[in-house]
Parts: sequence; structure tokens; C-alpha cells
Amino acid sequence: MTITSDMIKQLREKTGAGMMDCKRALEAVNGDINAAIEHLRKKGAAVSQKRADRSAKEGVILTQVNAAGTRGVIVEVNCETDFVGKSDDFVGFGEAVAEVISHNTPSSVDEILGLTTQKGKKISDMMNDLLSKVSEKIEIRRFNILETKEGRISAYTHLGNKIGVLIELTGSSDSVQAGRDAAMQIAAMNPLVINRDEIDKATVDRELEIYRTQAKNEGKPEQVVEKIASGKLEKYYQEVVLLEQTFIKDSGKTMKEYLAESGSGAPLQVRRFTRFHLGEETK
Repeated sequence: MTITSDMIKQLREKTGAGMMDCKRALEAVNGDINAAIEHLRKKGAAVSQKRADRSAKEGVILTQVNAAGTRGVIVEVNCETDFVGKSDDFVGFGEAVAEVISHNTPSSVDEILGLTTQKGKKISDMMNDLLSKVSEKIEIRRFNILETKEGRISAYTHLGNKIGVLIELTGSSDSVQAGRDAAMQIAAMNPLVINRDEIDKATVDRELEIYRTQAKNEGKPEQVVEKIASGKLEKYYQEVVLLEQTFIKDSGKTMKEYLAESGSGAPLQVRRFTRFHLGEETK
């Protein structure tokens, strides 16, 4: 059967695949449009296996929080290049992944692939459709879900979806803006903990020893070495402890002071947070 340009155009409009891929798919199934669509989807799955060993560290971090603020999700979806990562098709796929996580409680990436969106599209099929359009490895790398019964979940994405944060605040019911501000702070300043008590003694001892050694190497008198080390440890806390960081929107306040002044009712408390940075190494 002769494959016409109109047939190729029709298949391309339905799938978004490249012209040559559409032509080859139509040739493989003797011009049957529906069979060609299925052929392209299967090809996407096969290509995914071939690309399994390739590196995919570009992509997006996406967050979703329900209207009540009681449940939030964060997910990292990766590809190989920033060009694909910014494309509407890729971002749309990432949003669909976030959606199905939000409406379900998957325990693994494999489970996500078997879920279906509210529009009736299976995530694994959507991935294969995307793979048929791009020549890159695509993967859902990781995700997290935060739920609360006593507080509110807030989210923030930063740097063109390169960094994402979920945070749970408890206390005041009027915490929407404060939650966003706190999530923005975490995205920008990357704290390690909420309170200094969460830093283990071994880390504190190691930091103090480094500061003592630095002071001695600078020729500081023995009687002031400990004072210098203690002063630097305080600066370390101000860098890595969320509540002791300077608030990025008001340099005259710490985050603890900002949260104490925010909202109404009981003082706001940060219960927990999670921060994803695109492509970062994870344990």
C-alpha cells in the first residue's frame, strides 16, 4: 500500500511523533492508522529499554496540594536534556504523574506506572507516547507525599521547576501565606533541619574541631580558640537551621520570628518539610 503524505500528517497529528517515525509505522502496518498508533506506543516501550543505561538528570520537580491543604505531593521526573525538560509534552506528562500520585497513595514508581489519570489515561501508556516523540530516556525518579490532620501543607517550586518544597505547618488556621513563605525560604536557603536540637552531637563536635583547628592555624591565642570556635558554630546554626536563618523577605527577622508573628491563633510551628533539587544525589 502506498503511504501518502496525508496519512503521515494524520498520524503525526494524533501522536506527535516525527514524520519519519510515522512513515515507518504506517509502512509496518500496511497503512492502518490505529495499528500505526499502537506500533508507535510499543516502539516507545522498546526504546525505553534501550535507553535504560543512559543518564537522565534534567527534567522537572512538580508539586501539588489539594484545596484543603491537607495533602501534598512532590515528584521528580527526569529526561536527558533541558530542551526536552521544558517542552509542553514533557511537563504535561509530569503534571499527570503528580495528579495520579495526588489521587492515590502509590508505594513505588512501578505502582505509579500502572495508575490511570482522571481522564482515563494510563501513566505507562503516556510514557510510551512521550518516548515515541523524543529520543531521550524518560524516568519517574522519586516522589513523596505529605498528609496532615492538624495543620496545613504548602508547596513552592523554584528556578523553573528545578527545586521543589513541601512543608507542613501546624498552629494557626491562617497559614497559607506563611506556608508559602516558609517553603520559599527552604527552596532558596536549603536548611538541613528545623531546630538545632535535630543536629546530632557527632556533627556538632566535628564542626567545633574544624573551627578550633582553623583558629590555631591562624595563630590565634589558645585562650580565645574556644570562643572563636563557639562563635563559628553559631554561624553554622544560622546557615543550616531553618528557624535560625534570616528570613529572605525581611533581613531584620529570623524565620522563627516571622512565623511567631504570622497568622492568628496559636503560634505557627514547622512540623516537617521535604526538598527536592533536580538531579541531586540521594542516599
